[in-house]
Order: sequence, then C-alpha cells, then structure tokens
Amino acid sequence: MSTIDLTPLYRTMVGFDRLAGMIDQASRLDGTQGYPPYNIERVDENAFAIEIAVAGFTEAELDIETKEGLLTVAGKKAENEDAGGRNFLHRGIAQRSFIRRFQLADHVLVTGASLEHGVLRIDLIREIPEEKKPRKIEIGAAVAQGQVPAEPRLIGKKKASDAA
Repeated sequence: MSTIDLTPLYRTMVGFDRLAGMIDQASRLDGTQGYPPYNIERVDENAFAIEIAVAGFTEAELDIETKEGLLTVAGKKAENEDAGGRNFLHRGIAQRSFIRRFQLADHVLVTGASLEHGVLRIDLIREIPEEKKPRKIEIGAAVAQGQVPAEPRLIGKKKASDAA
C-alpha cells in the first residue's frame, strides 16, 4: 500500500487543520477496514442510513455508540463458538469480531437502529439548529437613515405583535 504525503495541504488549507488531519488519518488505516462491508444511503435531504452486513451476529453481540461526532459499531463474537461439533471445509462467511467507525458531520444524530436478515441499519438525521440556518434580513428605512432598529426583522417569520 502506498502512502500519500499530505504536508503540502497543511500549508495551503488555513483553518482546515481538522479536515486535513482526518484525511491523513484515513490514509493510514490498515487493511482490516474492509470487514464488514457497508453501504451509506441518502434517504432524504437531511436523512441518511448506514447498512452494515453482519451475517451471523445477534443483537446482543452488536454494540452501537456515538461520542463526540464519532459513531462506533462493534461486533463481539465468542471465540469458542465453533465447539458445537461443526467441521467446515470452507468458511466464507466471516464471523470474527470487528470495530467499524464513522465520523459524523456536525449536527448529525443517530435516530435508531434495526437488525434484519443479517443487515444492521442505522438511521441518521441532520438537524441544523435555527441559529445556523440561513436567514434573509429585511432592508428597512431605519437602517438607511442611520437608525438601528430595536429588534431585527426577519423576512418569512412573523412576530406575535405583527400578527395582531
């Protein structure tokens, strides 16, 4: 596996140190990140789903946790489970323990998870706070005359006093 030197990015990406660090970290991942396979689906404009193939795992053997913008899915398989007298000639369905991590964007929350037919589905939604949403500010005569209004008026939103 070849490595990529991202040092030039640090010199040109002012204020994006965290993003460059995440790219650098992703380039150093070992080959174990291929198991288990997964899909990321956009369900709606602000809704997403992660589907992870976890054939052979039960709900009790799976653990899902979010902390500081990092979603961690772990599957823990008991090592002595093969003692049931099964003798495999070929074992193509991997049932080993795993940890899969996903970096969540700002304001993305996990809303639920389900396990059906060997596929773990994790539902996500992006909830942008009102103060972070774009707003259109009305240009008023008070601003043109140098007077500052007591309270800024937003287009598209009515105050209770305006409704009366």
